[in-house]
Amino acid sequence: MSNQPDGRVLRLPTADLESVARTDPDPSLPRPTLSAREIEVMLAWFRSDSKAGAAHQLYISIGTINTHIARIRNKYASVGRAAPTKAALFVRALQDELTTLDEW
Repeated sequence: MSNQPDGRVLRLPTADLESVARTDPDPSLPRPTLSAREIEVMLAWFRSDSKAGAAHQLYISIGTINTHIARIRNKYASVGRAAPTKAALFVRALQDELTTLDEW
């Protein structure tokens, strides 16, 4: 889901997420090495309505959330699997088995 400047909310179709979840992980996909804390921050952000909510939940600043998310995105981009949006990053987490749809 992504809020647009004009107020529209774009959503990734559920069917697309379900097809990603049903697909066995592709061992040929290059995976970035994410730290346990980066994974924790990313999943907290997914569970929250905002970065501020994730920061509050983890007792860290919004700036620290932003730093972790930027590093995660850079790591995915460096292995050729860019994730410029929250939805794209969620799909990467599903593909890399960092989470499942059943958890949501």
